[in-house]
Amino acid sequence: MATMVKGELAEVTVKFEYGFGSTEVQRQLITVPSCSTLIYEVELIDFTKEKESWEMSAHEKLEAAEKSKVAGNDLFKIGKFQRAAKKYSKALSYINEDGHVEDEVEKLVKTVRISCWLNHAACCLKLKDFAQAISLCSMVLEIESCNVKALYRRAQAYIELYDLELAKTDLRKALELDPNNKEVKLLQANLKKLQVESDKRDAELYANMFDRITEESDAVSKKRKVENVNHNEETKSSDAEEALEVVKGH
Repeated sequence: MATMVKGELAEVTVKFEYGFGSTEVQRQLITVPSCSTLIYEVELIDFTKEKESWEMSAHEKLEAAEKSKVAGNDLFKIGKFQRAAKKYSKALSYINEDGHVEDEVEKLVKTVRISCWLNHAACCLKLKDFAQAISLCSMVLEIESCNVKALYRRAQAYIELYDLELAKTDLRKALELDPNNKEVKLLQANLKKLQVESDKRDAELYANMFDRITEESDAVSKKRKVENVNHNEETKSSDAEEALEVVKGH
């Protein structure tokens, strides 16, 4: 579609995962079965060329970023996490750290930027990209160290990567800031269960290691005793042979 000219017709095929998915959808004239591939005939009636970022004023950049963020939110709500993440990245490209931002919109830019980082982190959690989720939440916390949502989502990622102590630190701080936050409390409860299980596994691991070390030590000790006995017997045999030779000599 990006290469179409005004008045041109094109056929667009949409695979089911990008259409209605596995859900049956009722429309005015037809029922669209689940897992249906959709075919659309599209006519480009008119278009407006989007400005490049460098051509935009600060207000236009902010407006474009907000528009892309809203599109990302809509995609997230219907489970299109990969596409939503791209929208948040695009929104951030309009208001990146290196771009010039006028003073009067700085606070608004900061708000949108933080929102996009957090929403992108939520996508990463859904997509199991936990390292990226941690990175995005950390960027938020560098600006707002008391952002409960960033602490909560980073803790979620830490738990998935089994960095339980780091998750514990984030959740403790989040509860200090918002003691009644139900989501944080629930995650902390889950973390405690994981820690109990982890401690139990560690105890069993160390116990098995100790048992193996003890068994190996006992085996070495027994081997040394056998070697000592054999050595003593060889010494006695040698002494007896020497005594016999002496007797024969006389």
